[in-house]
Amino acid sequence: MTRDRRNVLILAGCQALFATGQSLLIILSGLVGAMLAADKALATLPISTVVVGTLAATVPASLLMKRIGRRAGFLVGTGIALLGALTAAYAVYARQFWLFAAGTFLLGVNGGFAQYYRFAAADVAAASFRSRAISLVLAGGVAAAVAGPQLVRATADWLAPYAFLGSYVGLTVLPIAAALLLAFLDIPLAEAGGGAGGGRPLIVLARQPKFVVAVFGGMVGYGVMSLIMTATPLAMIGCGFGVPDAALVIQWHVLAMFAPSFVTGHVIRRLGVLDVMLAGVVLLAGCVAAALAGVDILNFSVALIALGLGWNFTFVGASTLLTETYRPAERAKVQAANDFLVFGSVAAASLSSGAVLHFFGWSVVQVVAVPFVVAAAVAILWLKRRPAAVPDAASPS
Repeated sequence: MTRDRRNVLILAGCQALFATGQSLLIILSGLVGAMLAADKALATLPISTVVVGTLAATVPASLLMKRIGRRAGFLVGTGIALLGALTAAYAVYARQFWLFAAGTFLLGVNGGFAQYYRFAAADVAAASFRSRAISLVLAGGVAAAVAGPQLVRATADWLAPYAFLGSYVGLTVLPIAAALLLAFLDIPLAEAGGGAGGGRPLIVLARQPKFVVAVFGGMVGYGVMSLIMTATPLAMIGCGFGVPDAALVIQWHVLAMFAPSFVTGHVIRRLGVLDVMLAGVVLLAGCVAAALAGVDILNFSVALIALGLGWNFTFVGASTLLTETYRPAERAKVQAANDFLVFGSVAAASLSSGAVLHFFGWSVVQVVAVPFVVAAAVAILWLKRRPAAVPDAASPS
């Protein structure tokens, strides 16, 4: 097995463990928040603090890994995740809402490191393998579609009468397993750091049309997904469905998010990255339409499956397009700027999701997403129609 493929396999395994933990947090943290919070409008705050933690860590994580390397940086992230899981578990035991939110924030900080798994694989891969490296690493999240809900079912009552305490204790196993895998990651420090020199100023890089569309596409794809997904479990409970129903819908959603990654890279090479991103935006619109059509279990299921597929095509496509905008010496700052903006949109969406649902209802959550979906489609079509001769792509790395 070549080094490229071995690294992809390791990083896909780490992505599987990370996504399993995220799946558990999505299913349970809003419910635990509702159980612990005096003000029920704050119920989804512990989900939002995951995203805020990711946002807070994106720039420091990228710059730290430029100095100490990918493997050491990812190990720092897993250590923070272990601390976060232990903090969240103790908060559930002590019934401390704000301490629980602090624990999920730390779990989110690990997300700021883990989001670079996809770029770590792409940065040392041959140009012809780059889009597949990104998509195959994200494909590791398929395991989360099964493992996350199963972990919830197996551990929710494990330490009864403390509801869900066992789930957060069980969560501690995941970063430990990821650390063991990372011991075998082979990315030399020079390649992780991106070479000598700082390259072009970020403001120059940010003026590239490809950069603008890549970042905006990632922001809309991930932001809309977060807005709707965060509200879904509570909306389903409010419509009379049980926790197992919500867990099943989230399970199908997570599967739709990651399963296409086995082929998304290949499809990008065949059809082009912009066409794949545009298909993702159309699927996001389909999610909104299905959710507005009714509140039966079928509506929730179809909407969340379309949402997952739309996220995959927009996010993998946007990540691939971004790699065409920088040279090796510029990768750390470009990746940091991209993920900061993307997870800024995710944080805003997640923070507003619970309040919009609480005060205005499920339908308004969908309506809020519409202008962003339309704007993303317009941006992608604009880039498709630009003259192909404009050389704003980066030099091959």
